[in-house]
Amino acid sequence: MNNFEGTQIPHFFGSLTELRYLNLSGASFGGQIPQNLGNLSRLQYLDLGFYEPESVENDLQWVSGLHSLKYLNLEGVNLYTTSSYWLQTINTLPSLLELHLPQCQLMNLPKSIPFVNFTSLSILDLSNNGFNSTIPKWLFNLTNLKSLDLNSNSLQGELSDMFSELTSLENLDLSSNFEIEGPLPKGLGVLCNLQKLSLDYNRLNGSIAEFVDGLSQCTNPKLETLNLGYNNLNGNLPSSLGLLNSLRYLFLWGNSFTGSIPQTIGNLSLLEELYLSSNRMGGEIPQSFGQLKSMSVMELRDNAWEGIVTEAHLANLSSLREISIGRFSGNVSLKFDISSDWTPPFVLKYVKIQGCNLGPKFPSFLRNQTDLERIIINFAGISDVIPDWFLEMDLELHELDVAYNQLSGRVPNSLRFKSDSNVDLSSNNFEGPLPLWSSNLTTLYLRDNKFSGPIPKNIGTAMPFMTDMDISRNRLNGTIPFSIGNMEALTTFVVSSNYLNGEIPDFWASMPMLYIVDMSNNTLSGKIPASIGYLLGLKFLVLSTNNLSGKLPPSLRNCTELASLDLGDNKLSGKIPPWIGSKMSSLLILRLRNNSFTGTFPSQICNLSVLHILDVSKNNLSGEIPACVGNLTGFKTEFTSEHTALYQGRLQVVAKGRLLQYDSILYLVNSVDLSSNSFSGGIPAEITALFRLGTLNLSMNQLTGEIPPTIGRFERIETLDLSMNGLSGPIPPSMVSLTFLNHLNLSYNNLSGPIPRGNQFETLNVDPTIYEGNSFLCGFPLSAKCYRPEIAPFPGVNAGGSDDDKDELERVWLFISTGMGFFVGFWGVCGSLVIKKRWRDLYFNYVDRLINRIVDYLNCR
Repeated sequence: MNNFEGTQIPHFFGSLTELRYLNLSGASFGGQIPQNLGNLSRLQYLDLGFYEPESVENDLQWVSGLHSLKYLNLEGVNLYTTSSYWLQTINTLPSLLELHLPQCQLMNLPKSIPFVNFTSLSILDLSNNGFNSTIPKWLFNLTNLKSLDLNSNSLQGELSDMFSELTSLENLDLSSNFEIEGPLPKGLGVLCNLQKLSLDYNRLNGSIAEFVDGLSQCTNPKLETLNLGYNNLNGNLPSSLGLLNSLRYLFLWGNSFTGSIPQTIGNLSLLEELYLSSNRMGGEIPQSFGQLKSMSVMELRDNAWEGIVTEAHLANLSSLREISIGRFSGNVSLKFDISSDWTPPFVLKYVKIQGCNLGPKFPSFLRNQTDLERIIINFAGISDVIPDWFLEMDLELHELDVAYNQLSGRVPNSLRFKSDSNVDLSSNNFEGPLPLWSSNLTTLYLRDNKFSGPIPKNIGTAMPFMTDMDISRNRLNGTIPFSIGNMEALTTFVVSSNYLNGEIPDFWASMPMLYIVDMSNNTLSGKIPASIGYLLGLKFLVLSTNNLSGKLPPSLRNCTELASLDLGDNKLSGKIPPWIGSKMSSLLILRLRNNSFTGTFPSQICNLSVLHILDVSKNNLSGEIPACVGNLTGFKTEFTSEHTALYQGRLQVVAKGRLLQYDSILYLVNSVDLSSNSFSGGIPAEITALFRLGTLNLSMNQLTGEIPPTIGRFERIETLDLSMNGLSGPIPPSMVSLTFLNHLNLSYNNLSGPIPRGNQFETLNVDPTIYEGNSFLCGFPLSAKCYRPEIAPFPGVNAGGSDDDKDELERVWLFISTGMGFFVGFWGVCGSLVIKKRWRDLYFNYVDRLINRIVDYLNCR
């Protein structure tokens, strides 16, 4: 192939008027296409494809002179300026049979043209041009089309039933448009000449049953490739799928299909590749799978398969090279029941089995798989050692991943790996020294095992191309080898939860690509080396739970991309640097607890707009809590599971009265912990603006004044600890509205007045210790009674429930009813005598007569 390095096409080509064939493709011509090429009226074949990529825009008017042209390929030629008229120009070529205009930046796909003049066209390729309209109807006039390629545009809308007009169509590619939606049209189901259909990476929905049923009724279905991957299709796979007996490649992954695999799948004797992963399918895998003798790739992962896989499922799969089944989960529902002496008919290169019961022995059907390059077996219940026969196979692997089993024993150094290889032996029971393998290794995950002894001193020179290294949660001791500084491509360095000691080596300037450094939970000592400031892309720095001392190095301010800074549980001292707030604007987590920091709380911390975990507890900080804490908008923002990539590792947070450890749900934690310091002054009312705050701990300080009346704005608060301060005044009634509150501690303050009732306080008030040490508080659950009846703080809130409340209410109603009775009785009698003179005369005459009778009666006695 020639390379003219962007040279313009020579003009003399335009003078070769008898020329019928001109192919300059792949020759790297560039610049403007000579307009005099339009003089080649007898030219039938013109190929300028793979034009030198550049910004030069070309005209297309010259093409209209090529009346005899049957084949035109301008792939990669910049035709942006022709967007408004390219179709009209092409329409002047009545003899055209093939048109290839991919990657030409045409941008505009006209909805209509007065008439179609190139109806003999059999191949049309307009892929990757940026079209963002619906599929135009004029395309369906090209009834001789055998291939239509519109992939990698931005076409939208539903597919038309008019595709049924293109009865000669053999290849249809509408993939990667992302906006094509709706169900598969019936018209596609009648295209009996169709050999390849690619509709992947769109938004198609509904069932495929009607489409497949239609194709299956063809006398001789010719469909070889069906790619419907990564849409929103659903429903069961129809049994008529087994009638498409020419199928060789079936891509249905990344949808929402349900149900089981139809038994008729075994009829597809020519099927070579099957992709059903990432759906919602389940049930048992049919034994008819064993009839797919041509199948080389079986991709079934990320579904909910059940039952047992036996030798019958695999007996005739002699062409199988890749198998992937199961889910990355410990919830096992599929079991392999294969005899230990069974010899499979296939020779695998790739095996991925996850969340399936293969154990307890190491799978013996791998014994003869001498071509294996990738082995991924997770959550398989294997509690064996790596067998000798596996080592004797002398494999050269790209990937070895047997994480999340119960494998034990020592890992030999004799394993061989190809370039850019990956090893993951995490979460097993391997023991002994760390293995050293070839320099080809790029990722090494050995976390959560029982490896012991020192990290090999030459690990950095033995495996210098490492990009990811995680050897955390083992029993490693000794110092961190200085040779690790040779791993210049390292991006992840995790050695946490071991017994490492000594100082942190000062080798960080040689590893500028690091973005995760986790050395927590060891016994490292000394200062934080200044060279960490060279890690400009660092996102996670976790050095907690060590014996580090000294001040934070000023160079750390250069790590402006940090999302998590965890230096807690050390012996660090000095003031908290203001540049943490002014330079590290991406911080989500700031954890400096249990150190010896002094001084005031820097107001610059308030600039951290995405911070949602702040812990500076157990230090020697003083002064007032700045009112600007209300500006921490991260505590007003809801994070979702989509943000999980922003978090790495584990974090301990004091919440609900105890130390909790979070990992996968860190994005849900919103916590402020300023406890065990010497903060003074009042609680700033502005802090109540952080309405998504889940934990607020201000205990064991010297805070005074009243609890802010607006504290009821903490609508998501679960843990509130204000104990051991000097707070005074009443408990704000608005606290009754904290309906998420499940841990409250107000003990040992100077609070006074009645304890609110209602909502969460009905369950919190079973523990009187949360109020102890407040001599002037009264009401349930304390023994001190209040002198006036307790009234619910809000209308409609039921403040009753205890015997004391019932006694108080009965006493109130007794007083009210007695008073009302006296009022009605007195004025009912006396009022009528005052108003009616006749009633008054009769009443007093009656009284006089009654008195006289009483006197006479007494005299007679």
